[in-house]
Amino acid sequence: MTSEFIAVSLLESNFKLQKPYNKSPNERYSFNNGVHTFWVFANDKPHTITSNTKPCSKIRIRGYDYSSGVWQFEGEAYIPSGTNATPVMQVFGGSSRATTIMLRVYSANLTVYRSPTVLENVYNRWFNVNVIHDVGASNVKVYIDGVQKYEGSGAGGNNHYFKFGVYAEDGASHRMESRWRQIRVLWKNSTKLDIIR
Repeated sequence: MTSEFIAVSLLESNFKLQKPYNKSPNERYSFNNGVHTFWVFANDKPHTITSNTKPCSKIRIRGYDYSSGVWQFEGEAYIPSGTNATPVMQVFGGSSRATTIMLRVYSANLTVYRSPTVLENVYNRWFNVNVIHDVGASNVKVYIDGVQKYEGSGAGGNNHYFKFGVYAEDGASHRMESRWRQIRVLWKNSTKLDIIR
């Protein structure tokens, strides 16, 4: 999956935390021994005082917004039992909807939006996630533990970036948590890129 791709340099400044506006970062996020841990409660505040969105604790990759080319997000994820109705990763940006793709936890399964399921019995184990977005072909693929589990169309749009963490949805569990490590962002060497700084 990554043989034709080049990894970009990710520094601390490329990881922008979004968390309830009235909480300090360490009340909803930690980074220890290479593991990003995100948690949020269903009754938490949104990430800004004026936002109408639901509570979240997530990182937005910045510095590598893109409008063309073939881009890949790679990471290892861990979802503790009990987390439900919770997006844990997304490619943001689209014209027909807000996101190109969203990976969610529903009833112990990892799904693309509400379906299809890409991994069953997701709780309490580490698994590899690769999401490849080909902007020009309007195509997105999801690989779990190195096996392709989904392929579908993009959603248009001219500004895309990656997010990972936890974000409440309708019916979400009271407490939501995800853990991530070995995060990489890659782009395909053979494509012309338009990176939006």
